[in-house]
Amino acid sequence: MTSVAPTNADLAMDPAPTGGSDGPRRFSLNLNLRQSGIYIAFALIVVLFTVLTGGDLLAPQNISNIIVQNSYILILAIGMILVIIAGHIDLSVGSIVAASGAFAAVLMVNLDLPWPLALLLTLLAGGLIGAWQGYWVAYFGIPAFIVTLAGMLLFRATTYSVLGNRGIGPFPDEVRTLANGFTEGYLGNIGLGMLGGADLLSLLVGLVGVGAIFMTQWRARAARLRYDQQVDAMPLFVLKIAFAALVVMFVIVQLARFKNLPWVLVLLAALVIGYSVLTNRAVFGRQIYAVGGNLQAATLSGVKVKSVVFWIFVNMGVLSALAGIIFAGRLNQANPTAGDQFELDAIAAAFIGGAAVQGGVGKVIGAITGGLIMGVINNGMSLIGAESEQVMYVKGAVLLIAVAFDVWTKRRAGAAR
Repeated sequence: MTSVAPTNADLAMDPAPTGGSDGPRRFSLNLNLRQSGIYIAFALIVVLFTVLTGGDLLAPQNISNIIVQNSYILILAIGMILVIIAGHIDLSVGSIVAASGAFAAVLMVNLDLPWPLALLLTLLAGGLIGAWQGYWVAYFGIPAFIVTLAGMLLFRATTYSVLGNRGIGPFPDEVRTLANGFTEGYLGNIGLGMLGGADLLSLLVGLVGVGAIFMTQWRARAARLRYDQQVDAMPLFVLKIAFAALVVMFVIVQLARFKNLPWVLVLLAALVIGYSVLTNRAVFGRQIYAVGGNLQAATLSGVKVKSVVFWIFVNMGVLSALAGIIFAGRLNQANPTAGDQFELDAIAAAFIGGAAVQGGVGKVIGAITGGLIMGVINNGMSLIGAESEQVMYVKGAVLLIAVAFDVWTKRRAGAAR
């Protein structure tokens, strides 16, 4: 069996270096465009629309709106990035969102089941839908494009069969709070000078988040140094961390000045942390990258490829059901047209966020960034009064540029070798 070079995630977990501790240290002052390009692009887009909207884009209420209005797309993007990393695609997530919302509405409104039980059953139904599609892809060998295209039609038809041409609602207050509500000011507000007041608990959460970012990046840098790999020079490393901390605290302060943290943001943060740990540190996460990076090598290495593919579709089904609950709760009713074109937004978020068309490449935080880029474009162009077709032009151009940039960087790296 051929040996495989350790990945960044391997380095962060393995306390024992393979290289000599006295080896040369390699530092770089150059930005890695492939890794940092998406974040630079996001910053430039935010600056552009901030200028075009006269600062309205970064107003406290508008930042909250961007997060709440795009929460279901970001949830879908987390699942979609795993599917794409494994070398597949899922076109059915929008229809599963609609079907899940309809299923939850029937349970909670028509059958009057307690909302926790109804949510659990809805997530279970989403997992069964994912298992159905995963079976055909993983064990029967039908391409995911065909299976999920069929699923897109089947589950949309199921939604129409359940709802007809009417919506079902209203949902319980707890479900609507999860989709639209905000955390309470448990520790009270503190003064921020000219900025006014802000919830103390929200600010503490932001500080904890900044500390977590610093510790994670510091450990990753130390691990790479132990293996004598190239790392950012300390000034550049500190600058990156400081910029990330500034962005996080700015967003938190703005949210705290409005109505505190949206509950859906708390849910998203938990999902991002959990799936980042899964992809970076868990064996299953490494197997997903192995399957998408080189299927034959993964098979020869003993990876249970069929099982991995099956479970990523189960996971996609569960996250689609969760997004369906959030979307239905936000509208306060299940709608037969819910989830229309959500699959396109989720796929675009993954590719804009750095996923490779061939599979094997991508990060959860990249997919979230890609989804936020799409959300900022939608929101920013709405604020300046752009027509819907103009928004489509811009989003299509951004997606094409993102994929073209990915292909260009690969060719450039190949030519350098």
